[in-house]
Amino acid sequence: MKIAITGCAGFIGSHFSLYILEKYPDATVVGIDFLTYAACDIALKRLLGYDRFRFYRENIAERSAMERIFDAERPDVVVNFAAESHVDNSIENAERFIETNVLGTGVLLDASVKYGVKRFHQISTDEVYGDLPLDSDKCFTESSPLNPSSPYSASKAAADLIALSYMRTHRLPVSISRSSNNYGIYQHSEKLIPMTVGKILSGEPVPIYGD
Repeated sequence: MKIAITGCAGFIGSHFSLYILEKYPDATVVGIDFLTYAACDIALKRLLGYDRFRFYRENIAERSAMERIFDAERPDVVVNFAAESHVDNSIENAERFIETNVLGTGVLLDASVKYGVKRFHQISTDEVYGDLPLDSDKCFTESSPLNPSSPYSASKAAADLIALSYMRTHRLPVSISRSSNNYGIYQHSEKLIPMTVGKILSGEPVPIYGD
């Protein structure tokens, strides 16, 4: 099986790529990453050590580049981790989030239909549901309404809806996961847990979100 993994040099995408390569000896991973500031050099070096890993430095929103890769590699499965994901950055400048998260997902979906991909998995976020009151005893479910509260979460919600539309319109097998609060090695220092731990270790004040 050949799996195209976008965002393969990012925090979660690199872990998933390594997992596939280590657990499934017959799998080939086609890694696609634009290597923005959030990419992890150490994780990419580990991936490049595998003969079954092929890497392309490309932007998923560039249609000609994605079609060239899909035409050459003919992946069976696409797992789309590639995304701009920092909420504060999306508030300051939403354009990159719309380009990567919305347009980029659409480009990948078009390529998947054109080249006969058997499964498209969209990596989303629980933030598409918005937030719950701190004193609420409720929780989100897959049937909860989408209620994004930032340009980041809105762009991910839009990508989810576009992916689902391709399942109905083009019969492309699509699945979506909306995970919450991932953390671990290779996570960028701008994220909440590594940022908080870093400030504690350096003796700096820790910011509090909300009250």
